[in-house]
Amino acid sequence: MPVSSTRRGVLFGASAYLLWGLFPLYWPLLEPSGSLEVLAHRILWSLVVVVVLLAITRRFGTVKVAMADRRRALRLALAAVVIAINWGTYIYGVTHEMVVETSLGYFVNPIVTVLLGVLVLGERLRPAQWVALGAAFVAVVVLTVENGRPPWLALVLAFSFGTYGLLKKTAGVGAVEGLAIETAVLFPVAAAYVLLIGVNGTGTFGSEGPEHASLLALSGVITAVPLLLFGAAASRVPLTTLGVLQYLAPTMQFLLGVTLFDEPLPIVKLLGFVLVWIGLALFTADLVRHHRRTTRLAVSPLA
Repeated sequence: MPVSSTRRGVLFGASAYLLWGLFPLYWPLLEPSGSLEVLAHRILWSLVVVVVLLAITRRFGTVKVAMADRRRALRLALAAVVIAINWGTYIYGVTHEMVVETSLGYFVNPIVTVLLGVLVLGERLRPAQWVALGAAFVAVVVLTVENGRPPWLALVLAFSFGTYGLLKKTAGVGAVEGLAIETAVLFPVAAAYVLLIGVNGTGTFGSEGPEHASLLALSGVITAVPLLLFGAAASRVPLTTLGVLQYLAPTMQFLLGVTLFDEPLPIVKLLGFVLVWIGLALFTADLVRHHRRTTRLAVSPLA
């Protein structure tokens, strides 16, 4: 692969994760809309955006092919439910002063993904991966003791996104086509909810001025753009590079939570994060080392 293409891929990937890292700045702008209303509008306007993209690129045919396979369609329908849980949980966390805990969810996510690979796909873990899992488990215990409860929000985010990734991996559908199908599955429920709160007068779309309505509509754009950038990166850079870049988003979320949103970070809670970071460092180093070893074996001549 040409170096220029790889550099563009890194730029696309970094841009995607930086945008995801900035999401905590966007959702509070949608107040006084509640979390469910924001989620419903995100689904509705995301569908509008991806339909326009599919029309421009003339890729409706790939959506029809994906939906023709019953097993694939079922996986995408399940993925739709899981990503709705993920989106709703994240929006709730950001708008209820739990940005630091949302960042924990995405720090833990790569380790959860490996765990799901073991439990669902029967994959085997290398020693460093076991250590990373152990560190994450101890971190959850530490944070449970500190909070007086398990970090449920972070765990829901980690496991929902890990499950979503597993379903998308086995479905084998492009990012835009997949998002189109998923938001189409969720559309009836989202539309019904928006109509319901509009009729009973608790909805905010249109009642808070054109700027607020525009921000709700833009939620579709900010959902689609990072996905497109990520898709462009995935086709240009190795998986290990994306694996390192993915830590940009939760790092930014963590820093925003501690600095801009002034969320408390007692020493015991910080210890929990340090344990997760140690596990991630081991996990990433093992991933890079394994990738290099595999690459050398692939290019080495047979003895």
